[in-house]
Amino acid sequence: MNRTAKNSMLALLAAATVGFGASLAQAQTSIPLDRVYVIDQRGEVVKSGTGLCWRTGFWTPAAAANDPAGCMCDKDLLPKEVCEPKVAAAPSAPAAKPTGDKITIAADALFDFDKATLRPEGKAKLDEVAAKAKAIKLEVIIAVGHTDRFGSDAYNQKLSEKRAAAVKTYLVSKGIDANRVYTEGKGKKNPVTKPDQCPGKAPTKKVIECLQPDRRVDIELIGTK
Repeated sequence: MNRTAKNSMLALLAAATVGFGASLAQAQTSIPLDRVYVIDQRGEVVKSGTGLCWRTGFWTPAAAANDPAGCMCDKDLLPKEVCEPKVAAAPSAPAAKPTGDKITIAADALFDFDKATLRPEGKAKLDEVAAKAKAIKLEVIIAVGHTDRFGSDAYNQKLSEKRAAAVKTYLVSKGIDANRVYTEGKGKKNPVTKPDQCPGKAPTKKVIECLQPDRRVDIELIGTK
């Protein structure tokens, strides 16, 4: 190659280098402060010949996650949730609202006075409860025992709990899931009779009959039909 041709080629290479540097410098001068990639005058990211994005000196993975071009340029380096946001689930149909069916069973049908052993009449009533429970999509059965006013608070609390437990045991024997039967005793705290309705300090037959509504078990079925 003669000297003239060689000098011409060197001049062309120098001009190309200067031109690329000027273009890159021009692109860099237009970078907004919140961008970590070099962008040109059109607002597009400047890429190398191999398709890689040019990064500025402010580039970090955290900063790239906030750059609009971060997922395009460095998707593999960014957290998955940044570049692949979760798609909102389609609204589901409203769930059926549980409904309650409250049944009060008098203690004279379930138990003898001052007892917690189920009577045959009481078992027949509980068979009806079990049948109703199986006819619905059962959530829970709540059995709450009560007593009349005779006896101490502590004694009546235990008696009411034993009555509720007896109801649960029987329902479970009829195929009801034990985990769906909740029992509670209220003792003599929630009488149905009024204070002056059944006068008498002794548990005479007349007074016992009068207080019958207080000796009860409230059973509530909660579920959907």
